[in-house]
Amino acid sequence: MSVKKYFDFMRWRSVATALSVLLVVVSLASLVVRGLSFGLDFTGGTLVEVAFDKPVELQRIRDALVEGAVTDAVVQYFGQSSEVLIRIPPDLSAKKSELGQHIVSLLKRVEPTVSLKRTEFVGPQVGEELRDQSGIAMLLALGAMLIYITFRFQFKFAVGAVVALFHDVIIVLGIFSLFGLQFDLTVLAAVLAVIGYSLNDTIVVSDRIRENFRVDRSLTPKEIVNMSLGQTLGRTLITSLTTLLVLVALKLLGGELISGFATALLIGVLVGTYSSIYVASNILLLLKFRREDLIDHAPEVMDDRP
Repeated sequence: MSVKKYFDFMRWRSVATALSVLLVVVSLASLVVRGLSFGLDFTGGTLVEVAFDKPVELQRIRDALVEGAVTDAVVQYFGQSSEVLIRIPPDLSAKKSELGQHIVSLLKRVEPTVSLKRTEFVGPQVGEELRDQSGIAMLLALGAMLIYITFRFQFKFAVGAVVALFHDVIIVLGIFSLFGLQFDLTVLAAVLAVIGYSLNDTIVVSDRIRENFRVDRSLTPKEIVNMSLGQTLGRTLITSLTTLLVLVALKLLGGELISGFATALLIGVLVGTYSSIYVASNILLLLKFRREDLIDHAPEVMDDRP
């Protein structure tokens, strides 16, 4: 079998390992020291939805709230530019028994046609329960991936895939912690989507590595990995670029409501593309994966000789 020469990806695996370890350590340190800036979904507080007869600028609303001593409120459009959703932290919520009417009275200085549509209170206990359940959801997702890949491929493939997923999730959370970006349910949804996206990329590469191990017996594991990465690189880059184009459009045009979602996915797609090349495959080589590891997983071949 003639073998086409592919780029030596694994030549830089030591540098990639050092970079990944550095990013994960910094992310974990930030998560321990700074923690995540949880949004109203997790901390509790009050949601106030108001409507105007005509479109209104969000900055004018923010200024009016600050003048009324309502600080750290999150203000965003809700469906259209004449409807606004205001998220108020729990410490301020506790001070106002009629918070919705108080907000309306402040906003009448901006636009007299303002009207209150709804006021909802999210208790801290509900927020804490959501936070715990979100952590359990991510752990269950990682565990399910480990079991699936073990049965689909082989345990060493599963270790590489789960380490790559852990790497991606920790870095996304670390960046949100390091820069103080708000973490709410939309960001959690994005993190879970990152797990699925990264796993899909890793499975494509793993499938090609397994196939090449079985087809070519003359190459070393490192050469097999380089060849497999070269064969799947075009698909990986096209998928990532088209996904990034959509996410950039969401980030720029989607408004504040899905800004965190788009940001988390942007980071996750970039990190996931990198990890499918330099984390999962690198783990296989570190575990000294050999062709013999696939013997128990090789498909049965029917002997049709007379």
